[in-house]
Amino acid sequence: MNLWRIGAVVAALLVSTPLHAARLNIVAIGASNTTGFGVGEQNAYPAVLQALLRKKGIDASVTNAGVNGDVTSGMRNRLDSAVPKGTDLVILQPGANDLRFFGTKEARAANIAAMVARLRARGIRVVVYDPPTIPADFYQWDHIHFNAAAHAKIAAVLAAQIAGSAKPQPAAPKTP
Repeated sequence: MNLWRIGAVVAALLVSTPLHAARLNIVAIGASNTTGFGVGEQNAYPAVLQALLRKKGIDASVTNAGVNGDVTSGMRNRLDSAVPKGTDLVILQPGANDLRFFGTKEARAANIAAMVARLRARGIRVVVYDPPTIPADFYQWDHIHFNAAAHAKIAAVLAAQIAGSAKPQPAAPKTP
């Protein structure tokens, strides 16, 4: 059989075999805003993000690895145990506890950079959700924790980013 025929056979097999997208494994790391403090885990951005991605046809599993009261050094220390093998993407939401609990901006920045470097060295994509300012209407009564509407907005922004970078999967061919 010549190379052209082999190529045609392989192409025919590829076209006739349905392709299934692998599950996208995402871990969200952060502190109380990641856990959903005050709104419940089901309304926190990781759970909302998973639902939005699935609505977009992306088979995603989003693990909430937030810990109430955590600081970036704590996140860095638990990074390897919180992010298992097979994770495709980490959303890092470092929060403001470092500055609230007597940390420094420099140490916070160094911890974030170290986490990003460690994850990238493992071949894991990283999205750092750390806007310079957060709108006042994002907060609950305590002016610290996100309200449910803010979690929904954050999840929508992240879903658009993730869906925009996800490779489209070919549809399975219809058989007569």
